[in-house]
Amino acid sequence: MVNEVTIRIGGESGEGTISGGDILALASARWGYHVYTFRTFPAEILGGPCMFQVRISDHPVRSMGDHADVLICLNKEAYDRNVSELRHGGVLIYDPSDFTPEMGDYIMYAVPFNEIARKEVQSLQTKNLVMLGAISGLFGPPPEAIVQVVQSKFSKSRKANATLMEKNLLALEVAKNYVTEHLSKHDPYLLGSVEKADRVVLNGNQAVVAGALAAQCRFFAGYPITPASDIMEGMAKELPLVGGTFLQAEDEIAALAAVLGASYGGIRAMTATSGPGFSLMTELIGLSSMAELPAVIIDAQRAGPSTGMPTKMEQSDLSFALHAGHGDTPRMIVAPANVVDCYNLMILAFNMADQYQMPVLFLTDQSLTARVESVDRSNFKPAEIQERQQYHPQTYAENGSNGTSKNENVLVSAGAASHSYSRYAYTESGVSPISTPGSGAPVYTATGLEHDEHGHPNYEPEDHTAMTHKRFSKLETAAQVLPTPKRYGDTDAAIGLIGWGSTEGTIQEAVDRARAKGHRVASLHLKILSPLPDQTIRDFIDSVQKVIIPECNYSGQLANLLGAKYGLQAIHVNKFGGIPFTAGEILQAIEEVGEP
Repeated sequence: MVNEVTIRIGGESGEGTISGGDILALASARWGYHVYTFRTFPAEILGGPCMFQVRISDHPVRSMGDHADVLICLNKEAYDRNVSELRHGGVLIYDPSDFTPEMGDYIMYAVPFNEIARKEVQSLQTKNLVMLGAISGLFGPPPEAIVQVVQSKFSKSRKANATLMEKNLLALEVAKNYVTEHLSKHDPYLLGSVEKADRVVLNGNQAVVAGALAAQCRFFAGYPITPASDIMEGMAKELPLVGGTFLQAEDEIAALAAVLGASYGGIRAMTATSGPGFSLMTELIGLSSMAELPAVIIDAQRAGPSTGMPTKMEQSDLSFALHAGHGDTPRMIVAPANVVDCYNLMILAFNMADQYQMPVLFLTDQSLTARVESVDRSNFKPAEIQERQQYHPQTYAENGSNGTSKNENVLVSAGAASHSYSRYAYTESGVSPISTPGSGAPVYTATGLEHDEHGHPNYEPEDHTAMTHKRFSKLETAAQVLPTPKRYGDTDAAIGLIGWGSTEGTIQEAVDRARAKGHRVASLHLKILSPLPDQTIRDFIDSVQKVIIPECNYSGQLANLLGAKYGLQAIHVNKFGGIPFTAGEILQAIEEVGEP
């Protein structure tokens, strides 16, 4: 028997397809298995086809899998849309009262989901629990693992009642008994017991919220938009518990304006949005950059342009993130690759924003926001907070760095310092000490106008030239100390892959499979895209003969960036249908290139 299985559930929104998949994933993880999920659902509130896929294994998994080993179709449309993704020799489970599938290269099990729910349980609402009971009876996990999750979910709901809970448990039992008594198992998939580990099960958005709170974010302003709304809801729930403030703004422009106001007041602040809302924030990204106010801005990318496909994934906002805004506008860009990154890189993003006093754009995508992974708890370490460089009158007096003599600085009072405080003082790093409003603190104007060291408007060519150099020099300073990506794979690789964002695990799995076939392959995954780790990228490009860049966008945005900056003529591998890459698709690209 195979101790790994990829299960895909297809159904209609409202049938419990997604919630049933979530329960299955969580139960498997609590049982001790590694899980990795992918889901897709309609943008409409109710109605439309949806799909949930979970890969369950006794060893760590890094992608959703090339094909489904088991396909569960809750209706005929689910069969029509998903049967092509069922592997040869896989398992098809269907309801015979709904449709009869065509004969194919798969094992078929007929399970009357509707009949069991209606007649045996007397509640069609339990159809997804009937499905889970059938899965448990055929493949695992054991019913008690599912029961624990169901009971846990019900305990958190005030609307839960004993009768419904009773029916859910009955649905599990009846369905498991049905498959045990009526079906003869002919497939190799059976999840045995595994050693339990101390793991956390969460999705990307949940990890973002946890990371932000660990980073001491204490202000959030946002406006609801898929797939970032879960972040807003999470912050709304958690911030009051730690003394923070949550604001649902009237639009995304107001949200970022509020974030910058909180930042001016010395508070770590962030917002979260998706492509359409990110576009609205463009002018205020420029204000954050010009006024040198720290801010963290999450863009949970979705397929576009315009309103696009709200519930589908794409990596198509990179070019916009790099260039959004009029004028030369320095910003930093971070792109997590997995759920652990969503936590750890959120902490890094806040530290970057505070240290270098500029906007930090945090690019996730729809697949990562909703992706559930089981992660060893040890990956979530306490945050190391690196605070903004604060202005202290006494320090300025001792250093004599405010444009006057040391003696003159010693004699000025805190109030008088307001008139001589060089908020935007030129420094070797480009970072100027910032003050926080309060009793005795020097005040300054945080303006979007070009200004001199004191924040006074100044339009002289010399001043604008000097200030532009100052603002961009912070990126050069940061590039010297920010973490750099690690090479994965062969040191003598002939073929190199460069990726960014949520494709890392899939690329690495493809690299492993290619190496097992005798190819010399390595990969480099970029998680900080501004400033780029120049030397690391150049060394990687120089070490291989051909470079493949897989991206979930049409135009090859990372490939274009690296081509313009390094003269790299990469092989573009692009997918832009709203669905992530599989490792098999990237492996195919490697094999097509072959050994140079």
